[in-house]
Amino acid sequence: MPMPTSNTQRLTQRTLIPGVLATLLVGIAAAPSHAESIRSKQWHLTAMKAEEMWKITKGEGVTVAVIDSGVDDKNPDLPGRVLEGKDFAPEAPGDQHTDYRSHGTGIAGLIAGTGESGAGDGAFGLAPGAKILPIRVPLNATVFAKAIRYAVDAGAKVINISMAGGGTAVWKPESEAVKYALSKGALIFAGVGNDGDSSLAYPAATPGVVGVGAIGQDLRKTAESQYGPQVDLTAPGTDLVHACRYKTGLCNSHGTSGATALVSASAALIWSKHPGWTNNQVLRVMLNTAGGPTSGAKRNDSIGYGIVRPRIALTTPGDPGPADEYPLPDLAAADAKSPSPQASEPAGNKNEEDKQSAAVPARDDDSDTALWISLGVGAAALLGAATAIPLVRARRRNTTSNVH
Repeated sequence: MPMPTSNTQRLTQRTLIPGVLATLLVGIAAAPSHAESIRSKQWHLTAMKAEEMWKITKGEGVTVAVIDSGVDDKNPDLPGRVLEGKDFAPEAPGDQHTDYRSHGTGIAGLIAGTGESGAGDGAFGLAPGAKILPIRVPLNATVFAKAIRYAVDAGAKVINISMAGGGTAVWKPESEAVKYALSKGALIFAGVGNDGDSSLAYPAATPGVVGVGAIGQDLRKTAESQYGPQVDLTAPGTDLVHACRYKTGLCNSHGTSGATALVSASAALIWSKHPGWTNNQVLRVMLNTAGGPTSGAKRNDSIGYGIVRPRIALTTPGDPGPADEYPLPDLAAADAKSPSPQASEPAGNKNEEDKQSAAVPARDDDSDTALWISLGVGAAALLGAATAIPLVRARRRNTTSNVH
């Protein structure tokens, strides 16, 4: 059974109810004694220098399909962002705008949150100008192939799947749908899973899908993020504050689900700036500008080709390369009947040092790394938490938006 890749637990006053999917930490946070904006809690946007990117683009003109548990189009941080979409889970109450697991809305919030709630003190997504195409699927994901094809035919350039499951038999029918999506110019990003081991999870391990792992504020793979040849890119996956379905409208979560959303949003930003690029060129620039392994290897099984850095991709993208050549080797390997996902570098030994490999910029941009490291010091105690928390807003004296 596929599981959303950000574990979801709901913390009430007396009872902790485990979720079937994964983890969105749900707890009540005491309001700080001083004025503190929601945006100031979104460390991942600060580390990725979102405000600088938003001077260039906010993802306008790009549609991101969120194949998940539904997206609440009434969330106050998603006004005007959520399209009609489609429901492939009729057994669940409501439709594609009804989030039956409180998961898809959080993913949409991380991608395209506008920050408009709370009189301008809401949660921003990394690409607040992008549109969200909600595609609701059941937990058994028997309709994933249909969902992927629908997303492409409905005009989505980016397809986000923050769900993961085991067994090639379950995901084999999706292989042709993935090839269809690529042939039509789309990109698919999927979380590699939260079991913390080297087992393959699908659809992330499906050739042609970009597998996304999670890193913490210390630039290292999180303990829960799975590792192996299916990991292509990584992004922040701890203590992510974002819009969600719960009563407060805000949550704090962790996992490869959120990391996947940030990589999808990064693709939206790049595509918005370069609408004439093909899917292959967008992905190639993302790979080339990622902050790669400290060992100097092109990739490793812990963080893949590195931490996604959309700001570098926007400002100094380099040569996007051939328009019609898919930049990852797994698709060609699959066509050659390779039995498993192939990486461009040997897997090597999967010792603890490799699992926790850090990353450095692929280009001369030490300021990014310094910022990531400095932010990591204050949040070290949060990296191992397994909770997703509806947040209570603090009163603010100044509600001015942080978007430049």
